[in-house]
Amino acid sequence: MGTAAAHVLAVGIGLGLASVGAGVGDGLVTSKLVEGIGRQPEAVSRLLTYTLISVGLIEALPIIALVFVAFVFTNH
Repeated sequence: MGTAAAHVLAVGIGLGLASVGAGVGDGLVTSKLVEGIGRQPEAVSRLLTYTLISVGLIEALPIIALVFVAFVFTNH
């Protein structure tokens, strides 16, 4: 396997792991949202606000990983 193939494989694995991590994080946050709504239905708007902020921050992880990997891959 050449150096270029190893870089492409590393990019694929890195982005895949970042995406899986974001998916798991989104699932955990959303499950806690549903649980919280079940316990306190009157706090839906507040819980939804915090959840959307959390999901946005979690989804930033794969985007940051993509930028980081692209930066490292183009400099080799």
